[in-house]
Amino acid sequence: CIRDSINKMVEKVGPQTVHIPSGRVLDIYDAAVEYIKAGTPTIILAGQEYGSGSSRDWAAKGPYLQGVKAVIAQSFERIHRSNLVGMGILPLEFSKGESADTLGLTGKETYTIELSSENLSVGQEFDVKVSNGKTFRARSRLDTDVEIEYFRNGGILPYVLRKLAAAK
Repeated sequence: CIRDSINKMVEKVGPQTVHIPSGRVLDIYDAAVEYIKAGTPTIILAGQEYGSGSSRDWAAKGPYLQGVKAVIAQSFERIHRSNLVGMGILPLEFSKGESADTLGLTGKETYTIELSSENLSVGQEFDVKVSNGKTFRARSRLDTDVEIEYFRNGGILPYVLRKLAAAK
């Protein structure tokens, strides 16, 4: 729910963020357009029970349409996590006891998550390299082999379309 969300990159409540690297405060949509134009994939750093209270499927479609490729959270609301996978967004969890705050992450950094869609496994852990020199581990919340297939295909819709095209 937007009214309960806190964007720590800006000093006021509302659907705005700081565009990196320009430093301009923009509406989230406008920042997303800038990142998409530049070919810059984005991630979301989140707290506990990410996705709780949202209109779940749209809460996953919005980030997908805005170019979000991964969400790194302390934990996920169960259905929302599944919907993120269905949209081709990688859900990752911080290690137990870790969060963006405990790791000193501001969201202004650049993040590198090295993964190959060929070598994915359920519950796999990844090193997340941060431009500030830090590296931390995050566990994939692709919880089943079917979810891995959805993710490999860019989400459930591309997965189904590829299956249908192959059957012809």
